[in-house]
Amino acid sequence: MKQTTAVVIGAGARGNVYGDYALMHPEEIKIIGVAEPDAERREKFVKLHAIKAQDIFEDWKQLLSKPRFADAAIISTLDRMHYEPCLAAIEKGYNILLEKPISYEPLECQKLQEAAARKGVLLEVCHVLRYAPFFSTIKNLLDRGTIGKLEAYEQTEHVGYWHYAHSYVRGNWRRSEETAPMLLAKCCHDIDLFVWMIGGHCKSVSSVGSLDHFNEKNAPEDAPARCLDGCPHSETCPYYAPKLYLTDNVDWPTNVISVDMSLESRRKALQEGPYGRCVYRCDNNVVDKQMVQMQFDNGTIATLSMLAFTPHLTRTVRIVGTKGIIEGDLQDNALTLHLFGEKEPQRIDIDMLDTNGYGHGGGDALMLRDFALLNQNGGEGRTSVEQSMESHFICFAAEESRRTGETIEMQKFMEKYK
Repeated sequence: MKQTTAVVIGAGARGNVYGDYALMHPEEIKIIGVAEPDAERREKFVKLHAIKAQDIFEDWKQLLSKPRFADAAIISTLDRMHYEPCLAAIEKGYNILLEKPISYEPLECQKLQEAAARKGVLLEVCHVLRYAPFFSTIKNLLDRGTIGKLEAYEQTEHVGYWHYAHSYVRGNWRRSEETAPMLLAKCCHDIDLFVWMIGGHCKSVSSVGSLDHFNEKNAPEDAPARCLDGCPHSETCPYYAPKLYLTDNVDWPTNVISVDMSLESRRKALQEGPYGRCVYRCDNNVVDKQMVQMQFDNGTIATLSMLAFTPHLTRTVRIVGTKGIIEGDLQDNALTLHLFGEKEPQRIDIDMLDTNGYGHGGGDALMLRDFALLNQNGGEGRTSVEQSMESHFICFAAEESRRTGETIEMQKFMEKYK
């Protein structure tokens, strides 16, 4: 296999996930350039990948002002910084791996799709769960007709109380106007899975959801603005920042709060940065629970529930067909198959294909491997921009439904963007 060379735009948490894969599999991908505004992150990334001085940039505009010098660009900036660098990279002729969401604006999604088609470059979106063995096993069962005609698909995203507090109360995705609504920022993976698994097209969508818990009205009267400012609830509050960040764990999410993982630097980050704030005294506004209901044109109905208040970070599924039911928990890497007429259910253990240790149930690793192959051999991957568009527009419509309280007819909704 010929090596694919790549530049990384945005060397934060996700940029380093892709960078780490390249370090583990240099025969597939080599990182030869980076654009990252944070000096500490940039310096660390440069050292890890031995990037030459002329290929190190503070700003993506500087990198993309040069003639193309790699096969691919991996764009892992924050949500609202996807469109401009992606469009510029397309115009330079890079094949692109773009973090989800494509954009928080429907018209920008369409413009990127059109630009990639015009230039003839790959534009793959990081809907990594299509590659996770747990979900690809389900897809194979459905495609073989194992449970008959698919009637209903129920999926719950268990965000995890600590993950929600980290990313959506204190962290980068806490305000929808600065990043994206919760459905796009977190659950577009789940909506994408519905489109992939069910086939057909979504006819209508409705959604309810709100932010009820993480706000000022639920703050204890004597709770300070920061956890380290003498909070009297440190023993009982599950969100007390030192419990999450001042432990022996220096992997995600702790490695997000500071480049330097010394205890002193982490403590300073909690004293000065956003991750040390009381969860009830932040400026967050994204929902902490949401439900989405969809009707597809082949008769299948689908329901997604997103819950912040769960002990584990996982996804659970219950898929109903005319001949049986599939149930499973991503965390367990196993499915239970109930076929009607059989006395005992079947347990299906998922073959992780040497992806243990990689995020999203192994999906990160398999997506990157496929992206490297696509760069060398051409073709279309599982998560091309064309395949990702419908799930994005369902998210846009569902968010409109949540705000207005109305059921959205997808055909009418799409006409606004023709």
